[in-house]
Amino acid sequence: MSASLTHEQARRILDAGIAKAEEIGQPMNIAVVDDGGHLVAFGRMDGAIKASIDISTRKAVTSILMDAPTAALTPLVQPGAELYGLGQTAGGMVTFGGGIPLHRDGELIGAVGVSAGSVDEDVTVATAAAAALDG
Repeated sequence: MSASLTHEQARRILDAGIAKAEEIGQPMNIAVVDDGGHLVAFGRMDGAIKASIDISTRKAVTSILMDAPTAALTPLVQPGAELYGLGQTAGGMVTFGGGIPLHRDGELIGAVGVSAGSVDEDVTVATAAAAALDG
């Protein structure tokens, strides 16, 4: 299988995220990006706050740049922590939960970013979306 994220896979990830957001009753913005951080699929559910359009995309891009879930960055960016200030780099990274990198055969191929609910809701939807990568 190709190492790149296909549009079909990105749509499957997006659809899984939308299904989970509907299940928990929280409209979301969901961004799926390729390994370069370029948008492949995006959905803004009715009622999702507009500020989260940019936040969801930045969560996905942050996951690509750091090759890590954005939730894993939160303790590392607190005042006094070793990555304090990271959020101000690379055009503005998002360092709280809702971004998850997508891997295939150990290779980073993309990421999903979710925003518009609580951080826990964002992580729940992003996790469900990411799980749909391989069907």
